[in-house]
Amino acid sequence: MRDLRMGRLKYSLLHLGLLPLTVLILVFFGYMFLSLRSQELGNPGDVTRKAYPQPRVLKPTRRDVLVLTPWLAPIIWEGTFNIDILNEEFRLRNTTIGLTVFAIKKYVVFLKLFLETAEQHFMVGHKVIYYVFTDRPADVPQVALGAGRQLVVLTVRNYTRWQDVSMHRMEMISRFSEQRFLHEVDYLVCGDVDMKFSDHVGVEILSSLFGTLHPGFYGSSREAFTYERRPQSQAYIPLHEGDFYYMGAFFGGSVLEVHRLTKACHEAMVEDQANGIEAVWHDESHLNKYLLHHKPTKVLSPEYMWDQQLLGWPSIMKKLRYVAVPKNHQAIRN
Repeated sequence: MRDLRMGRLKYSLLHLGLLPLTVLILVFFGYMFLSLRSQELGNPGDVTRKAYPQPRVLKPTRRDVLVLTPWLAPIIWEGTFNIDILNEEFRLRNTTIGLTVFAIKKYVVFLKLFLETAEQHFMVGHKVIYYVFTDRPADVPQVALGAGRQLVVLTVRNYTRWQDVSMHRMEMISRFSEQRFLHEVDYLVCGDVDMKFSDHVGVEILSSLFGTLHPGFYGSSREAFTYERRPQSQAYIPLHEGDFYYMGAFFGGSVLEVHRLTKACHEAMVEDQANGIEAVWHDESHLNKYLLHHKPTKVLSPEYMWDQQLLGWPSIMKKLRYVAVPKNHQAIRN
């Protein structure tokens, strides 16, 4: 009986000795796992530790422009955001951005400058996939891409009229969003190819759904907007309605929201075609109708869509980020 008690005592002491050792091993491996995980994902505390100027409630950074819509969506101007904070946030999310561009027929000549300037200014430091829609895949230029950036060529047919090329863009983006983009990127930005990036365009633009103020109408009343005014069209907007006039050359958002937008616009254009009517500004007219009834969660200022040749450089524009390339429209379109 005594031997049995001694055996139990030795076993208990052995057990008590092993317990702290086991705890230490678990703590050590747990710490190693979390350290490795932190290195992979980044330390969530980095954002709060990064030094940046304190926001001042009584000292707005811009007093000369509207910075918030009536539905509380921010309007993005230089001086309204801190790109260091935003870059950190989006890197922690491991965000991938898709940029769609259509280089159909003669418009392929603009692709090299578009891609080269995008590499300098568009989403620098983030993962990007360029989706180039073209009927001339052999003419897509070779452009050196940075780490984490890639180019995908998607072959599509061309159309006789440039208006048809423009309108079928909505159909193509809608189709590929469902088939491909949803599985490859987090956000989709849709731009025109006859443009160039001339300054920073980064994650400050990203939101569920964004539109860009037209450079010719950002200071105009709604009555002056070139909305579709014929009630027979699905793009019809009455004179007494409208928030802003958005440019069809730069819009985007989450892939799901861009899919909804492009699908709705395409279906509206198909219905117009069946009724023998074509909206005055084609896909842009339908984009404006959609954004009137589905408010964007961010609005980009004309810094993100400008034509310096036509409009100069007014003092209100602190930066010109995405600008038109001078061209002969008639020669290119025909």
